[in-house]
This record gives sequence, C-alpha cells and structure tokens, in this order.
Amino acid sequence: MKFFAVLALCVVGAIATPLTADQANLVQSSWKQVSHNEVDILYAVFKAYPDIQNKFSQFAGKDLDSVKDSAAFATHATRIVSFLSEVISLSGNEANAGAIQNIVSKFGADHNARGVTKAQFGEFRTALFAYLQAHVSWGDNVAAAWNQAVDNTFTIAFQSMEH
Repeated sequence: MKFFAVLALCVVGAIATPLTADQANLVQSSWKQVSHNEVDILYAVFKAYPDIQNKFSQFAGKDLDSVKDSAAFATHATRIVSFLSEVISLSGNEANAGAIQNIVSKFGADHNARGVTKAQFGEFRTALFAYLQAHVSWGDNVAAAWNQAVDNTFTIAFQSMEH
C-alpha cells in the first residue's frame, strides 16, 4: 500500500496556489537529504500513528520493532519513498502538472478503496513533518513550502476520494 505517497508534492494548474520554483527547490533539496532513509521514515510514521501501521495487512498487529528490519518492511518503505521522490522531482514545472494530477488522483482513489481516511492522511503529514524537522534544516520558508505542497497534494487526493 502506497499510503505515504500522499505527501508527493505537486504543482497543478487546478490548484489555487501552485508551488513556486523556489518552493519546489526547497522541498526537493530537503527531501533529497532524507530520501535515502526509507525504513526510518516509515518506522517514524508507524511509531507515531499505529493506526496507520494497521492499514498495512502485512504489518497490522505486529510489533513494530520486530518488523522494522524485515525485507518486507524495507521493500514497502522503498516503494513509498520512491513514489514520493518521483512526484517531488516533477514539482516546480508546470509542464508536469498533468502527470502529477494523474499520479496523485490514482493514489487517492486507491487509498480510498482501502479505507484510508482523511484523518490518517493528516496523521501521516504530522509524522513526516516531525521526521523532517529532526533531520533537515527546517525554517519557516521550508515549512511553508512543504505545507503548500502537501495542501496541493491533499486537494487532488481528496477530490479523487470523493468520486
């Protein structure tokens, strides 16, 4: 389940306030600093919000520390981070808006079908931002860029969840 891809960042023409090139650069550069920490990112999210862990059938009800070092956990964490990385790399260029719209819309519809709630998307945001704040240079400008990116992403994902 690619639940965490919701944080994939985008610039979409339909979004009221798309990311500027500078905002996209801030998000991309901060993401680049942590994107190699796939297992740690997923672990931090599950640790903060066990209800998210329980949405993953292969990890539901299991001790987080016992699954963290498993191949299945690493594989899933890599899928999530790779998806995020793909969409983040597309951000900041209006020519990529359609691709981002399609990727995030499919993601929202897929996760809606799995029973993922808007509240859980919010929990993921909180956990990811806490992880980022602890591992990258995080100032008001970086926070604003990430917030705009996630707001844009949630707008697209939530629209697809409602259809």
